[in-house]
Amino acid sequence: MARSLRDLPSVDRLAGMLAGGPHPLAVEAARATIEAARAGALAGDGAVPTLAELRAAAERRLRRLREGSLRPVINATGVVLHTNLGRAPLGEGAVAQVLAVAAGYSNLELDLESGERGSRQAHVEALIRDLTGAEAALAVNNNAAAVLLALAALAAGREVLVSRGELIEIGGSFRIPEILAQSGARLVEVGTTNRTRLADYEAAAGPGAAAILHVHQSNFRTVGFVEQPPLEGLARLASRRGLALVCDLGSGALAPLADEPVASRALAAGADLACFSGDKLLGGPQAGILAGRAAAVAACRSHPLARAVRLDKLQLAALEATLRAHRAGEGGALPALAMLSAAPVELEPRARRIAALAGPAAEVRTATARPGGGSLPLAELEGPVCSVAPPDGDAGALLARLRRADPPVIARISEGRVVLDPRTMSDAEAELAGRALAAALEG
Repeated sequence: MARSLRDLPSVDRLAGMLAGGPHPLAVEAARATIEAARAGALAGDGAVPTLAELRAAAERRLRRLREGSLRPVINATGVVLHTNLGRAPLGEGAVAQVLAVAAGYSNLELDLESGERGSRQAHVEALIRDLTGAEAALAVNNNAAAVLLALAALAAGREVLVSRGELIEIGGSFRIPEILAQSGARLVEVGTTNRTRLADYEAAAGPGAAAILHVHQSNFRTVGFVEQPPLEGLARLASRRGLALVCDLGSGALAPLADEPVASRALAAGADLACFSGDKLLGGPQAGILAGRAAAVAACRSHPLARAVRLDKLQLAALEATLRAHRAGEGGALPALAMLSAAPVELEPRARRIAALAGPAAEVRTATARPGGGSLPLAELEGPVCSVAPPDGDAGALLARLRRADPPVIARISEGRVVLDPRTMSDAEAELAGRALAAALEG
């Protein structure tokens, strides 16, 4: 017999069937479950669930309410800097530093030598200077904030020259023209989408100009009939016309990596400020770094926005430990950078272990992963993966069951098959993912 809306239990009855949580949470879980069932039935999505199905769904909701919504997951997508999954995992040193600082008080803004108030920037500034060759440095909460602060401090109320080929959109639909507008500066577009010459900047640098903004094409590349002036040429022009040269480098590579710009090179070429991320190719926490000439950094440091976008103690602890790892020559061992360079011989045992746990529906194949996070857009990371043909042919349903695992496993679909990529997993996570996959295949 088909069930109707009248067969739905009361909130109190369903809440009374739940165990393992405070009564208010049980009531909230029961109410949300019943409302979802009612909405589904009214939308024609299916029959009203049975009482057993409602209880199971409510128990899942209650468990999520107890545990909180932000929780660890296993990244089986192969996308190393996955924005939805928090980008770069922290290295062991950064995790230990965060735990140590979070557990009690710290000298966040205290000079231990003098006993006087200090600057929170002191914990990272010298490290950034050492790694980039900058005269001074400042760290804020992300790279968009770094660019915003730089433009507000150096060019508010005046004009900023940007090549049309660099008016990019970054993650979350934030666009360079919009960030520039929020800074109070006025955009002057230079050149064309594919070709911008030094003469174009020269012609556009009128009396109202304050800065040139050079933006790295982080998440795409323009190829073919293209031209951009060298950074050294822009620096000479900026110096001659009394303009600031601000470079938005994006991903934060501290050492040469494919065609990613390096902060030390940009500064050596004559940039006044280089802005870059901390949670991409730097391999650290979410942060934005401004490094460059002392006067330019001082202008940013004294701007009111600097306080609004400053880092908290946990971000600073993680960033300091990450920068120390780079200074010690150990940057390549940070998780994100190690994943990017992982060889197939390292990944093969994980892929085979996942497939063995999953059973006959799984096999090891070769597939291509991506760096992600708007970094290295042309890079293809080829390696072994575990590829699964869902027994019922519904790859989306299998993906959803993996997300409901504990911990959730986030995989991808390719050619109708579910793919688990060991590149973004540790050995322990691969074991957990294999067991979760086996359970998900059983339904």
